[in-house]
Amino acid sequence: MTSQPSGPRGGGYAPFAHLTAPNAALYRRVMRAFLTAKDRFAVHLRPEDVHAALPPEHRPPDLEAVVKALDSLVEWGNLRADPDTSRVTAVEDFYRKRFIYQLTQAGEAAEQALSVYDEALGRRGALQAVALHDIVTHLRSLLVIITEQEHGEPDAAKAHLTLTALTDRFEALAENARAFMGSLQRTIDLHGVEIEVFLAYKDRLIQYLERFIQDLITLGGRIAVLIGELEQGGRARVLLRLAAAREAADAAPEDAESAEEAYVRWASKWSGLSAWFVSTDGRESQARLLRGRALGAIPQLLAVVRQLNERRAGRSDRSADFRTLARWFAEAPDDEARHRLWRAAFGLYSARHLTVDAETVAERAVRPVPPSTPWAEAEPLRISPQLRRTGSYERRGRARRVQDRSEQRRELAAIAAKQAQEIAAARARLATDGVIRLSGLGELDPMAFGLFLQLLGDALATWRPGMTSTVATSNDGSMEIRLTALADGSTAEIRTPGGVFRGPDHLVEITDLASPGMSGLDDAPVQEER
Repeated sequence: MTSQPSGPRGGGYAPFAHLTAPNAALYRRVMRAFLTAKDRFAVHLRPEDVHAALPPEHRPPDLEAVVKALDSLVEWGNLRADPDTSRVTAVEDFYRKRFIYQLTQAGEAAEQALSVYDEALGRRGALQAVALHDIVTHLRSLLVIITEQEHGEPDAAKAHLTLTALTDRFEALAENARAFMGSLQRTIDLHGVEIEVFLAYKDRLIQYLERFIQDLITLGGRIAVLIGELEQGGRARVLLRLAAAREAADAAPEDAESAEEAYVRWASKWSGLSAWFVSTDGRESQARLLRGRALGAIPQLLAVVRQLNERRAGRSDRSADFRTLARWFAEAPDDEARHRLWRAAFGLYSARHLTVDAETVAERAVRPVPPSTPWAEAEPLRISPQLRRTGSYERRGRARRVQDRSEQRRELAAIAAKQAQEIAAARARLATDGVIRLSGLGELDPMAFGLFLQLLGDALATWRPGMTSTVATSNDGSMEIRLTALADGSTAEIRTPGGVFRGPDHLVEITDLASPGMSGLDDAPVQEER
């Protein structure tokens, strides 16, 4: 038997040899039979037991094939064979080859690794909106547990169990999201996907993406706020140290680790959770990146559907045409046939005449030149100096009439002036003389309300957990908004022709930076309280 490369602990990789050996499918089914038997707490199997456990459609007709497979697996180290003395009734039975087989530690480890490989290979993943709800629930439970510190030490068991459930749910969410986005990209590229199946479920896939994106927007912001509340005053560190101490005390002697080592591991998990939902300066959160990828996948899916519909409608597919042409070139009998195919496909014929005028026509009428005449034997053609100098002839005849578009320009100018007046009026309507409440803005027309929503969105986009005040500027730099949270829990109502806009009341100051006298205005510093 040839030597095998040594593994990390000195053992070989021989238990994986059955994957590349002849009859590999039979070896895999035999090993699965042993794993199934182990789930039923059966340790030893006889050859006839293995033969009966194999699927009927893949079961060898005779027992000898199974015995040979078992002996090979014993040689590779996947199984261990022990003499079967339970059925010995005579001296002659000792000389017969009777064995019972059981899994070795290396064989079981190899099957577990192959199971993980098969699962990862066929895994499509999912965007788990339910996991987002569970994460919110666990974070709220942690807030309840940490508030118990005011009345004494928080319950370490509750903290440990809740953090374990939280991290397990988060890791499953992150892993499933990565697997789903990978399978989604393969679907968009139509790799390993049947076209009919794709067209059948593309509507449900798009609805699924839209629903998850909506949940990620609403619940992701809520999770970021809860993480910020837990990180205030070192609350999260207290919970992590409680979980680390409890885990270190409960570890087995051979796997014992200090409470500090366990805390470093828990802190790393919490950091990953925070980075997934909370954006920092210069780095977007993974949730925001996932939302962007999911949003970008929807138009890509629609583009794939459009291309497939165009193919089914019989429209020209250039890539398919080039593939067909390449096959024709490969099937051409000789180079002459390939040259004819090239000229027929692309029309790149030799240029025989650069220009034909009355003099040329008269000369050719007297002395005709066959098209097959080689260039070296044909009469030379006179080329215009203008063509040689500039590459084109001067156009003769009347010039094209210039179309008068003054009326369209006046209409566009009038529309632009009207829009500028409406925007200026909306900016003037929103500009506040100092700090007021949102509820004091009063009723807004559609133009002013749309501008207000843009400003409010810009301000909320810069809001981070723990902040009480923020400042933002519109995209064009013409407006500035300062927003400050109120602690009284009051609600603001802004009436518009289309309905009533409600939300938590804030102090707001809106400045029109484009108005006269505002160019030299200095920005006041942003106050943040934690």
